[in-house]
Amino acid sequence: MKRILLTVMVMVAGLAVAAPDTFAQNSGRNARAATRQEKMDAWHEDMAKFRARAAQEHRLSALTDSIASVQARAALQNQDFVLEADNVTFKNGSTVFVNSNTNFISVKGNRAVVQISPSNMASGPNGVGGVTVDGTISGQQIKTGKDGRITLSMNVTGIGINAQVEIYMFPDSNKATATVYPNFNSNTVWLNGTIVPYENSSVFEGMSL
Repeated sequence: MKRILLTVMVMVAGLAVAAPDTFAQNSGRNARAATRQEKMDAWHEDMAKFRARAAQEHRLSALTDSIASVQARAALQNQDFVLEADNVTFKNGSTVFVNSNTNFISVKGNRAVVQISPSNMASGPNGVGGVTVDGTISGQQIKTGKDGRITLSMNVTGIGINAQVEIYMFPDSNKATATVYPNFNSNTVWLNGTIVPYENSSVFEGMSL
């Protein structure tokens, strides 16, 4: 009988010791689970904020593009604009990324300037790494296609230039491509960039031929 009582007491004591350990383990697991859940909740909250910011930035970007497109269209139709080029393609097919401040086609009233300065060095006939030519505009025509693309074609005649210039502005954008076709040679050149109102442009005009 004493042995039985002793055995029972040992078992009870063992349970009493084991119970706190089990409780501590359960508490630890619960705490870790709560921490993981908190991290997941925080991650979901951060993602929701990120998506909201991205959507807001997208709407703002679309609004900015729309305003730029409207301004560019008005400037093009009023012949009071600058096409600031970020790359130029030459007859041989080579494309050069250029500084938009020194590579452009500007139109102000009946005067046009074509400047191509692929070099960043202060050299070339115009003093800014290339050539600047200006002339008088004639025969200008503006057409709007069914897709919304605007095409401006004109002749530019001056001391250093005698060429046909065509400018294509894409719909719902101020991005444009210009092609300069010299009348007396085949040295066609293409300028790709954006159209901005003349008064908003920051181009630097070199010395004309």
